[in-house]
Amino acid sequence: MDYFIELFFSGLTRGSIYALIALGYTMVYGIIGLINFAHGEIYMIGAFTAYIIASVLSIYGFPALSIIILAGFAAAIWASAYGYTVEKIAYKPLRHAPRLSPLISAIGMSIFLQNYVLLAQTSDFLAFPELIPDFDFMEPYADKVGSTDMVIIVTTIVVMIALTFFIKMTRIGKAMRATSQDRTMARLIGINVDKVISVTFVIGSALAAIGGILIASHIGQINFYIGFIAGIKAFTAAVLGGIGSIPGAVLGGFVLGLTESFATGYVSSDYEDVFAFSLLVLILIFKPSGLLGREEVEKV
Repeated sequence: MDYFIELFFSGLTRGSIYALIALGYTMVYGIIGLINFAHGEIYMIGAFTAYIIASVLSIYGFPALSIIILAGFAAAIWASAYGYTVEKIAYKPLRHAPRLSPLISAIGMSIFLQNYVLLAQTSDFLAFPELIPDFDFMEPYADKVGSTDMVIIVTTIVVMIALTFFIKMTRIGKAMRATSQDRTMARLIGINVDKVISVTFVIGSALAAIGGILIASHIGQINFYIGFIAGIKAFTAAVLGGIGSIPGAVLGGFVLGLTESFATGYVSSDYEDVFAFSLLVLILIFKPSGLLGREEVEKV
């Protein structure tokens, strides 16, 4: 039973990271109906930014709590700037082009960002500092779930609730929903659609940066390629939960993380991807819109 609980929390932790990144995918798809395949690299850049800031602050003797707050804030800002730039370069000029064009552009941007960080940093794995402290109240459960795991899980749930409230209750959130439903009509009623799309990319990028910091601190290392694997898994989670749905992205992340964790624990780590993508295929066969996605009715 203890082993089951350990695998369960390990799966939730892994799924929480997928969910934080998947939220960016699902927000962009919900607004413009396209997949930002450079999103995983934004996650990677957020992790590297936090690594650089944390290393500098550690040299000057900043306390651990100050380091994680300042590094997290800097990473979110820097990653948001990259997300904003990617939207302006890779998407905005192709807004009225065939759907395949911005997709290819995003893949090209993904490759560019990977190689940019490779040249600017290194191809080696770098040791990432453990920014999340151990909490005293978690000591009795340390053999099953650590402080880092709990912070990651709680952060994901809080972000999901806050983002849902933001989309439903705020002025810009309502503009996002209007743009998602009909961009032409949104323009006619005075909504600045370009601004709404840019804000969507900025928010998604900030969330990816937060995920990058948390998982890098949890694993203890980073390199230029971590964004590709995490991006593919997060995209899978978004599709699994129902792309375009915020709760669906989180649910998809949890389901994917738990599937991988139990497959690793009870079968073999060699088959975790097999089980994860097999589950995705089954979901898409029997429920093509995903677990929480809505069926789209095409008007003829």
